[in-house]
Amino acid sequence: MANLEQIIEACKENKREAQKELYERFGPTLFAVCLRYTRNRMEAEDFLHEGFIKIFEKIGQYEGRGPLEGWMRRLMVNTILESFRKNARWKFTDESEMLEDSAPQAAEDEEQEGDYSLQQLHALIEQLPERYRLVFKLYVLEDYTHDEIAQELGISNGTSKSNLARARQWLRTRLEESKAIKERAI
Repeated sequence: MANLEQIIEACKENKREAQKELYERFGPTLFAVCLRYTRNRMEAEDFLHEGFIKIFEKIGQYEGRGPLEGWMRRLMVNTILESFRKNARWKFTDESEMLEDSAPQAAEDEEQEGDYSLQQLHALIEQLPERYRLVFKLYVLEDYTHDEIAQELGISNGTSKSNLARARQWLRTRLEESKAIKERAI
């Protein structure tokens, strides 16, 4: 097994063995990223393959600054976002006033969320309306800024912020409902 620098150099020369090794080494991690943005394994596999094609095409642009996995992950997410933009899959809302309403409750949310397992929270996130789920995942899981999200999705910064606020409000409401059901059962 070659070291990562050798694999990268061989990929820059379009060597299939190196491309296969890179795919095998990072494929499972990047597949998990693809699954975050779809509920369908086949679609996630399509995104993974499209993303790796772009990775192999652009590997010459990787300059070794920062981890390769982070660079590949970013390229994979951008490939997914490009597909969503082309298909006009999401409609975004711009309701900036939601931001003002949601800020004071952030500390309360953290306390409430402590009563739930990571699996329960993940399941709730997956139930978010698609446009909110996309912005939420980009912001929370991928560490994109609102400016980056706005640029990638072709929306305004305020739209990104309002969709994140709506996602948080939607999650807060579902958590409160769940908590009320648990309390009634006791």
